Amino acid sequence: MADSGASGVTLRRRATFAVGRAGSLMPMNGASVAASPSADSPEQSADIPGKKHAAPEATRSKGKSGKHKRRNDKPSDMLSCHKTQESLLSSASGYNNYRGVLNWCVVMLILSNARLFLENLLRHGILVDPIQVVSLFLKDPYSWPAACLVIVSNLFIMVALYTERQLSKGSFGELVGFVVHCINLTVMLTFPAAVVLMVPSVTPVGGVFALGIYTILFLKLYSYRDVNMWCRDLSSAKAKKLSRSLSCPSGFAGDDSKVCYPGNLTMKDMYYFVFAPTLCYELNFPRSPKIRMSFLVRRLVEMLFFTQLLVALTQQWMVPIIQSSMKPLEDMDLSRMMERLLRLAVPNHLLWLMFFYWFFHSSLNFTAELLRFGDRQFYKDWWNAETVTYFWQNWNIPVHKWCLRHFYKPLIKRGFSKIVSQSAVFFLSAFFHEYLVSVPLRMFRLWAFMGMMAQLPLAWFVGNLLRGNYGNAAVWMSLIIGQPFAILMYVHDYYVLHYRQDTD
Repeated sequence: MADSGASGVTLRRRATFAVGRAGSLMPMNGASVAASPSADSPEQSADIPGKKHAAPEATRSKGKSGKHKRRNDKPSDMLSCHKTQESLLSSASGYNNYRGVLNWCVVMLILSNARLFLENLLRHGILVDPIQVVSLFLKDPYSWPAACLVIVSNLFIMVALYTERQLSKGSFGELVGFVVHCINLTVMLTFPAAVVLMVPSVTPVGGVFALGIYTILFLKLYSYRDVNMWCRDLSSAKAKKLSRSLSCPSGFAGDDSKVCYPGNLTMKDMYYFVFAPTLCYELNFPRSPKIRMSFLVRRLVEMLFFTQLLVALTQQWMVPIIQSSMKPLEDMDLSRMMERLLRLAVPNHLLWLMFFYWFFHSSLNFTAELLRFGDRQFYKDWWNAETVTYFWQNWNIPVHKWCLRHFYKPLIKRGFSKIVSQSAVFFLSAFFHEYLVSVPLRMFRLWAFMGMMAQLPLAWFVGNLLRGNYGNAAVWMSLIIGQPFAILMYVHDYYVLHYRQDTD
């Protein structure tokens, strides 16, 4: 009986605890609950009043005793506080987190330019005039000579396409086709230049726009002629292989149909190449799967915004500095000329950076997205250039690809050295720079040509004598100082040639 009674008490105790757990009832004996295994969990210990207030005190006392023990374990820590280490600004320290310094530079740059802009407003007032910008493109509102020149350029495109079709059929020999292409390309450069020089209503801005279009078409049609000639030089089997190697990269997403020579000689293919943001022709360009409307709208908004900003800053900031520089240039006051040059360097460089973003990122990406053109590498990290050569190879990828593919490598294959071929590339670039400046201004001073040819000794100097950050700083200095110097020279010569004679 005693055993049965004891077992009954035990059963009742177990039932009481089970009910307490299931119904979340507070047990009468807190000590027994604390001693139970289930009370060790965080959820249940939080419900125990005694446990709730005792735990923080125990923790604090335990932490204090632990710290006290650690301090007592190493008494030398209380006697010394120095160790062998380098200063943060020393290169031996290995420290490279200068984000705060970079932010400081950005803030100082913004504040200094804000001061200059405020000073400009107080001195000159608001000079932004959109009507004046329109007048730069045309003098006679009933005749648009620059736009007419652009429309006439379709004739040269048709001549190139017709010549290639005849060559593919065998109606023209290779020599005849070569002569026709040479005449077509030569007239492309001379005809618009003659019109700009002889027609007084063509303004300098309109002339730059028209000649820029013809220069781009010249490079495109030259590439068009080369690629089709390469296809003809191979047999039919090799021509198909060439078309695949030129225009069917792995992982191509788009239309599965590939065009092979001479199936590419169509009007649609020609005008796609004319409007595509590239200077190098291929039979099958990489294509993106679809047009992203959000991306397209963002690039369009950027184009419109930066166009207005470039025009406004030119009128408000650049023009007053250039006008105030005429007197020191006429008097050959070197100190004032240097001061005007440095004053012009900041807004000119800022506008150049804006133009780079507007053209190479916003405009070319807008055109590529509209045409589903897949290759969007229009520039690389030229801002990290430690040599002049690296800068010219990466700031304008379409031109660099054309020069490498159609000019530099053919010269190397013909036996010319790398130095001679590189010099020839700079000479060609210098010619087109001078062509796009001197012809619209109707004067020939060769400042742009000499500036480009001066890149050769500068490239040798920076590449052989400067390294790392020093080379990068030299590249930036050439960009910041070289451009405003050439601008001042052309503006001074243009002013002397046109306005001072009228005044006299």
